[in-house]
Amino acid sequence: MENPARLQKAGRRDRSSPDLPRLLPALLLSLAMPASAMAAIDFSRDIQPILSENCYHCHGPDAAKRKGDLRLDDEKAAKSGSTILPGKADESELIKRIFSHDPEEVMPTPKSNRKLTEAQRQLLKQWITEGATWGKHWAFTRIERPSVPAGAKHPIDAFVRAKLAEQKIQPSPRADTATLIRRLSLDLIGLPPVQDTEMGRHGDAESPSQSAKPPVSASVESVALAKDSSLSASPRLSPATTASLNYEKEVETLLSSPHFGERWAWDWLDAARYADSNGYQGDPERTMWPWRDWVVQAVNANMPYDQFTVWQLAGDLLPKATIEQKLASGFNRNHMINGEGGRIAEETRAENVMDRVETTGTVWLGLTMSCTKCHDHKFDALTQRDYYGLYDVFNQTSEDGKGRSGQAAPAMDMSTPAELDRSRKANAAVNKIADEVDAFELKKFPRPEGKPLTESAAFELPGNLPAYIAKTIPRNRGVDPLLEAVGYFKDKDPAYTKLLQRLLTAQREKASASSAVTKVMVMDTLPQLRETFILDKGAYDKPLTTKVSFNTPSVLPPLAKDASRDRLGLAQWIISRDNPLTARVTVNRFWQSIFGIGLVKTAEDFGVQGETPVHRELLDWLAAEFMESGWDVKHLLRLIVTSETYQQSSQFTVQGSQLDPDNRWLARGPRFRLPSWMLRDQALALSGLLNAKLGGPSVKPYQPEGIWEEATFGKKTYVQDHGDSLYRRTLYVFWRRIVGPTMLFDGSTRQVCAIKATRTNTPLHALVTLNDTTYVEAARVLAEKVLSAPGDDHQRLRQAFQTITSRAPKPEELVVLQKQLPKLRAQSAQDAAKLLKVGEAKADPKLAPAEHAAWTSLCLMLLNLDEVLTKE
Repeated sequence: MENPARLQKAGRRDRSSPDLPRLLPALLLSLAMPASAMAAIDFSRDIQPILSENCYHCHGPDAAKRKGDLRLDDEKAAKSGSTILPGKADESELIKRIFSHDPEEVMPTPKSNRKLTEAQRQLLKQWITEGATWGKHWAFTRIERPSVPAGAKHPIDAFVRAKLAEQKIQPSPRADTATLIRRLSLDLIGLPPVQDTEMGRHGDAESPSQSAKPPVSASVESVALAKDSSLSASPRLSPATTASLNYEKEVETLLSSPHFGERWAWDWLDAARYADSNGYQGDPERTMWPWRDWVVQAVNANMPYDQFTVWQLAGDLLPKATIEQKLASGFNRNHMINGEGGRIAEETRAENVMDRVETTGTVWLGLTMSCTKCHDHKFDALTQRDYYGLYDVFNQTSEDGKGRSGQAAPAMDMSTPAELDRSRKANAAVNKIADEVDAFELKKFPRPEGKPLTESAAFELPGNLPAYIAKTIPRNRGVDPLLEAVGYFKDKDPAYTKLLQRLLTAQREKASASSAVTKVMVMDTLPQLRETFILDKGAYDKPLTTKVSFNTPSVLPPLAKDASRDRLGLAQWIISRDNPLTARVTVNRFWQSIFGIGLVKTAEDFGVQGETPVHRELLDWLAAEFMESGWDVKHLLRLIVTSETYQQSSQFTVQGSQLDPDNRWLARGPRFRLPSWMLRDQALALSGLLNAKLGGPSVKPYQPEGIWEEATFGKKTYVQDHGDSLYRRTLYVFWRRIVGPTMLFDGSTRQVCAIKATRTNTPLHALVTLNDTTYVEAARVLAEKVLSAPGDDHQRLRQAFQTITSRAPKPEELVVLQKQLPKLRAQSAQDAAKLLKVGEAKADPKLAPAEHAAWTSLCLMLLNLDEVLTKE
C-alpha cells in the first residue's frame, strides 16, 4: 500500500479518511492497476499475470499436471462451465473460491505457497463483472506501430513524456556535456573519450606502449563539444542548436568507429556462449576465433539484423554459400562439448541439439524452451511437441558427438602456413624423441628378439602402466599416460624419467600445435535425414513412439506454405514481419545494454511469466521501426542516444527515489557500474597502453600463477603472452570455459546462452581494480605521462583527473588531491622499486622512483573513483 502523502499526490484520499472503508475496494483496485489502465482493464496487462503466477501451475497448459480438469489459460475452457461467468462475478466459481475462507475450498490452496492479495481478488472480480473480456498475451500479438503521442519532437521522448505526465513525474534536466560525451562513448564503442592526445610516453622505444597507438575512442569534436559553454548551459538539447549538430556528429563518428563492432560483439558472444575451449573435464581448446572476428566485422558493417540472423542460423544452406556465410553458421557450434572418458557419444550429440534449440529460443524468441524438452510448459502455451519440432531442424547435422576435440566435424579449415609448419615440426619432434624412448625401453624391458613389450617386465608394472607402456608404442602415448609414467618412475629411474618427460613435453606441443591449427566448427546437413522422436523426460536413450518433424510453436504464426523445412526456413520464419517476438526481444536487449534494464525486465522471458512492459507502446514502436528500417542496428542505437530521454542527467532525486526507484518510468538517465571487461579496456585506453588491433587469435594477458593447473589437475598450463598482446581489448582474451579470465567479475560463464548481465556490488571487486597487474601498470604508465608533461603539481593533478574522469576537477576536489599527494609520496618511498616493476612496460629511468610511485598510486586511486567505475 502507498503512504498517505503519495496517495494525496496522486489525487486519492488519505487512508485516514472516514470514507476509507467504503472506498477500500476501489482503492485496492486502483493500486493494482497502472495509472494508464484506470478506465479499462486489459487482460494481458492486468489479469493474465495474476492467473499465470497463481493459477497456471495447476490449471495451465501442462495437461499432465493439470488438476481438477480445470484450465484457466484458455478462454474457451475457462468459460465452458461455471468457473467464469461473464458479467456474473458473484456466481462465478473462480470468485467464490478466491474469496473463500475454507482451507479446503480456497484457491490458491494453502499448500501451493501462493496467495492472492486483496487488490488482486478485487481486480479479478471487477474484470468478470465488466464481462471478463479475454485477450492474447501481449508479446504473442503481431507488432503494429502505435501512434506517437504529441508533445515531443523525438518519438522516444514523446512516449516517455506521456507516461511521466500520467505519473506526475518530472523528467530530469540534460546531463552536463562531459558526462554526456563519456556516456555516449562508453555506450557506443565501450571506451572512454581520450582527450589526452598530446602527452606521449617516454622511455624505451621497444616498449609495448610505443608500438601500439591508442585508439581514437572519441573524436576530436568531442573535446570541443565538452568545452562548449553554451551547450553546458542548455538544460535540453534542441535540434535547432549548433550544440545538437555537434552532438549528432559525435554520434555518427562513434557509430562509424571500428571499435563499435568490438563493443557490441561482446553482448552477442555472451548470448552465443562463445569460448576458446570445450568445457567439462580436460577442457580441450578450440579455434572458433574466426567466427568471433566475423561477428565484429558484421556489426561494424551494420549488417542488417535479419541477414545477421539468417547467416548464423543457416548460412551454409544459402544458395552457393560463401566461405563467410558458412563461417557465420559457427554460431550453432559454440556450445560446450562433453568428451569425458566413458561419455556416450549419442548423449553428447543429443545435448548439443537441445542446446541449439534453447539458445535459439532465448536469443530470438525470448522463450524459456528448456521446460518443454521434458513436458508441456506450465505457463506458456508451448508443448513438448513444439520443442521437438524445433529439435528436428537442428538434428540433421553430421555431428556425431564422438571424441573430445574442439574442432569436431563438420569443421572448416582456416589454417595458416605458419600453423601447419608448427604442426609438422611438432610431429617430427615427437617421432624423434619416441625413437629414443623405444631404444631405451629395448634395454630397460628385455624380451625375446622380435617380440612385443607385452612379453617383457613392462607388462608386470602396476596400475595402468602396462597398457600405457607394454601395449602402446611411444609415439602414440598421450599426455595422461605419460604423466602417470613420469610420476611412477621419478624416484626409480631418473634417466628413463628424463626421456619420458621430454616425450611428454613434445606430446603437449604436438597437441597444442594440432589444436591451434585453425579449424572452425560449422553446420552442415546430412544427405539422409535423421528421424526425430519425442524423448521421454528429455532422456536421449528413451525415445517415445511419437515421431515429429520440423515445425514452429503452435502458439505463434505458422511457417509460410512455401518455406523450406530446414534451418533456412526456420531463420526466415524468425525474421518474418509476422513474427511477434524477434524484433521486440532484440530491441529490448539493446535497450537493456544502454539503460541497464530492458523495457521488459525479464529479457530472457517474454512469456506469460515475464514482465509486462511499463512502456509497451514505446517497445512496439521501436520494434516496428527496427523492422521497417531494414533491421538497421545503427539506426536503432542512433534513435536511442539522440533522444532527450537518454541525455537526461542520471542524478538521483528524492522524488525519483519515492516514485520510481528503479527508473522504470525513465525520468532520469542511465547510471550503473561498468561491466568488468569495459573497466579493463578503459584503464588500458586512458593510460595509452591499449593495442587497438582488430581480430586475430585469442591472447593471454597477465594472470595469477596456477589457476589453470588447479582447475585442470595440472593438465593445462597458462603461458602468458608478452608485448602488444598484453594490451589487447578484453574481447580478445582467451576464454577457458571451466575457469574464465581471472580479471573479470559479474560476467557470463560462457557455458550456456546468457543475455542478461549480472550486476553485483561487493568490496571484493576492488581486489581486481586496485591490485590486478593491468590496472596497476595502467596507472603507472599514466603517471609517467603526467610527470613527463610540463607543469606543477596543481596542473598535473588537473590533467590526471580530467584524463581519467573526462571532466575538469572541482576546486574542492583539487584540495583533497593536493592533501593526498604528500601522503602518497611518504608511503611510496619504501615500495617504489617494487611498484614500478609491475607489468612489462618499462618505467622511464629519468623519473625519480619515489615520485613516479606516488603518482602511480594517485592515478590508481582516480581509476577507482565511483564515477570512473560507473557510467553516469
